[in-house]
Amino acid sequence: MRPRILIDGFNLALEHGTGVSTYARNLSYRLGAAGAEVEVLYGRHVNPKWSDLIREIAFFDDPGIERMTLGRRVRRFRRTLAAGFGETASHIPVTGQVVADTYAGRMPHFDRLWNIEDVFNRAHNRFKMFPGTVPISTGGKTPAVAHWTYPLPMRMPGAKNIYTFHDLVPLRLPFTTLDHKRRYFRLCRMLMQQADHIVTVSETSRRDVINLLGAPEDKVTNTYQSVELPASLANKPEDQARDEIRGAFGLEWKGYHLFFGAIEPKKNLGRLIEAHLVSGIKTPLVILGKQAWKSDQEMRLLFEDHQRWMTQQGEQKLTQRKLREQIILLDYAPFRLLVSVIRGAKSVFFPSLYEGFGLPALEAMSLGTPVLTSNTSSLPEVVGDAAVKVNPYDIRAMVEGIRALDSDEELREHLSWAGQRRAATFSAAAYEARLAELYARLGVKLEPGVNEVRMGA
Repeated sequence: MRPRILIDGFNLALEHGTGVSTYARNLSYRLGAAGAEVEVLYGRHVNPKWSDLIREIAFFDDPGIERMTLGRRVRRFRRTLAAGFGETASHIPVTGQVVADTYAGRMPHFDRLWNIEDVFNRAHNRFKMFPGTVPISTGGKTPAVAHWTYPLPMRMPGAKNIYTFHDLVPLRLPFTTLDHKRRYFRLCRMLMQQADHIVTVSETSRRDVINLLGAPEDKVTNTYQSVELPASLANKPEDQARDEIRGAFGLEWKGYHLFFGAIEPKKNLGRLIEAHLVSGIKTPLVILGKQAWKSDQEMRLLFEDHQRWMTQQGEQKLTQRKLREQIILLDYAPFRLLVSVIRGAKSVFFPSLYEGFGLPALEAMSLGTPVLTSNTSSLPEVVGDAAVKVNPYDIRAMVEGIRALDSDEELREHLSWAGQRRAATFSAAAYEARLAELYARLGVKLEPGVNEVRMGA
């Protein structure tokens, strides 16, 4: 019998992917490759009373057009109060009658999809009022394992419940997040105590969980992550990739340095922009990412002149901003283009203040692009000696690293070679082996490499 393993789709449902959604997607593929029956639980607005066809249609509909009506608000509140008694998932049929190719790039590997309407929001809202986990059921035989890919106040009675803690940034760098810190601490402590096991993605995160939450050492395992990019994108002929980035963004191959990711305080973009300007290099810096929380201060140096006017209320409003010539700001690139943009960069800058794993740095290395990153948190253990490492608080050190990568072709060639070798240690096969070892300790047998499961583009 293949072991049934359920994972959550909390981050998988996001339109624009995050590091956690990438983790969940890669986890689903590796579990499938190791012989598990993978089941994924979503929280879409799908009424379980609808017919099979309507449930399938609603699941693949655009969530942006869903309206939060008064009736839905009332139903959500009532169900939030009742959630402590348990929630039962409804099956989402995937028959192919609904054309879902648009979502193929961000769908996980799955054998079965489940849904509980708005369950993740309701579980978090209930935790605010009544600290505790929401019991989840699939209405029949219980999966062997429920692997929650994020600290969620949910559990599956009768299954082994595993929770992945990617990092404890809200506790280590509280000023960089919008989380309610005491509530987040209570949630993490509660899950640590109730979980059958805690998983982390680096030794740094593992030590944080042990030291800050008081977890027993034998209850916390670091599995790292896998670095997986679809071969159709990673191995695309160079001339095609060149044409893509020139046509889509006006960028020349190896004619720019790159930062990509969410623009938020822990990414340290403010210091990076300052270091790039101070370095005096002619190669532009491309910033590819959406502004997230607390991004205004990080973005302040992007613009070289601006005009402000006063409102009647005495507030200053920005009416004109001119982007510095050395900076190119791109709001978004679809994943199929992002891979080409990374490949075409002279180097990738990732001087984050704190990371649980630092997947962007490793993705760039796997594509042969040299990387400048931080010498703090998990990043040194992930990149090894295959990147330029600097103190992320030291702008002078960043300036010197930027200048070295910009001017030293021999250094870039070495890091391109070394980076690909280093990234290979985080291969799909290595990750499957680490997962199999973890699950074996919980009495669940996986067989790495038993299935051929390829990640789609």
